[in-house]
Amino acid sequence: MFVYILACRDGSLYTGWTDDLERRLQSHRDGRAAKYTRSRLPVRLVAWIQVEDASQAKSLEARFKQLSRAEKLAALTAGQAFGVQLHKTP
Repeated sequence: MFVYILACRDGSLYTGWTDDLERRLQSHRDGRAAKYTRSRLPVRLVAWIQVEDASQAKSLEARFKQLSRAEKLAALTAGQAFGVQLHKTP
């Protein structure tokens, strides 16, 4: 399972979770995923976290979504959130 963070065209950040990161990213890029990202294409993967199960993924997603924008950007810069390493795309 993965928790992922996308940067949208308008500069906003979108967080989601999935069991197949590549498939989900393609769905976002094709405008078939979340309504939020559909109107903010293109999107770019900026970071992801791999976890063991859906429960962990949902929990981390919810916690990350509760952060302020400044806190989200700080976590991305630090490469970690809640003591968990973020894998960042180059």
